[in-house]
Amino acid sequence: MGPGGAEYITPRAQAALEEAEVVIGYKTYLGFIKENLADKQVIGSGMRKEIDRARQAVEIARQGQVVAVVSSGDPGIYGMAGIILELAPKDLQVEVIPGVTAATSAAAVLGAPLMHDFAVISLSDLLTPWDTIARRIEAAAHADFIIVLYNPRSRGRETQIIQARNLILTHRRPETPVGIVRNAKRSGEQKVITTLQGMLEEEIDMFSTVVIGNSQTRVLHNLMVTPRGYSI
Repeated sequence: MGPGGAEYITPRAQAALEEAEVVIGYKTYLGFIKENLADKQVIGSGMRKEIDRARQAVEIARQGQVVAVVSSGDPGIYGMAGIILELAPKDLQVEVIPGVTAATSAAAVLGAPLMHDFAVISLSDLLTPWDTIARRIEAAAHADFIIVLYNPRSRGRETQIIQARNLILTHRRPETPVGIVRNAKRSGEQKVITTLQGMLEEEIDMFSTVVIGNSQTRVLHNLMVTPRGYSI
């Protein structure tokens, strides 16, 4: 369903919702597309119920109904596609419909920060050990990737964004541009462009995507730009 704004749902995703007899998803995400759910059987559930949703979707589809499983952003990027494909039997037809992920949504708000190689890293350690996440952050920072942080901070997870910033600071200048976007491309959108040194002074939560520039990223007219290398 993309970032949440109706205009960013692709025509194919829109058509899939129209074709579906049953729509399954996280309750918050279903709220973004409620105008598309008339005359559908709608099954919503809370956080950390991804496996339950996937199993229910597969079971209903095996009974012969057309099921749409809703993900925010792109279903193949920290979304539901992988779980569905792991659980679905060989004879069940599954279509993965691409969407607009948070990295590209936030980048569009900030300008053009992803014009060169970049890494996307989730700071959520629910499914991945923090030691593994920290190694990936340090490797990306050392290799001068632009770094996009998903799930940067929650009420029960306050320290990871601090540790991530400090790891990156060992490889980047304190004045490296950083963009923070809340609710990218949906209601309540907010943008802040700051620095690696000052980023922790800004509001960062689970509705935020953090884009940390590389050694070439600059701020032009209050927009972040990472040059691709063209001679201009």
